[in-house]
Amino acid sequence: MITLHHLNRSRSLRILWLLEELGQPYDLVLHQRDERTNLAPPALKELHPLGKSPVIEIDGDRIVESAAIVELLCAMHAPGMVPDPGTAAHVRHLELMHFAEGSAMTPILLNLYVGRLGDAGEPLHPRINDELDNHFSYMESVIRPSGHFVLDDLSAADIMLSFPAQIAMRLRDADQYPKLGAFCTMIEARPAFRRAVEKGGF
Repeated sequence: MITLHHLNRSRSLRILWLLEELGQPYDLVLHQRDERTNLAPPALKELHPLGKSPVIEIDGDRIVESAAIVELLCAMHAPGMVPDPGTAAHVRHLELMHFAEGSAMTPILLNLYVGRLGDAGEPLHPRINDELDNHFSYMESVIRPSGHFVLDDLSAADIMLSFPAQIAMRLRDADQYPKLGAFCTMIEARPAFRRAVEKGGF
């Protein structure tokens, strides 16, 4: 049995979306951010020392880190969402799975936290914006003609890259990154994605 501990307005939406795509039964435990501080509630700290979401439980074992969870769920229930090992597509899959939470999230988080400094953070914004555009441009460049990142149908990499792609569309005009804009429109139209938003919030 799968249980997902989901935090509203977080990267955990990707896991909720994936579970809806897989059609596997799961229990959903909702956690709400503090409206004043925007921080996760103490209940998540009781589940894992980092106090972050997503956290899934599978037969009593707790797993954290979005990419690890996506890899595990796909291996168990949708191996076709990951390219075959030894192929060029699998190498690209590995690169982009790590890029999504490594390289791509660094300028996104810097932009978020420095933005809270007000005027004190202004000197850092030109460099952060350059890095945001550098990473968003890279994502734009690797989208396939099919509109997906690795395969020509939904893959694990699409799940992982959905969050930075959506952030790109919040921070930049879709005309600047039309492929990322089309990717977001495509995934957000999927019935499973809509169910995930309905259940867990956006």
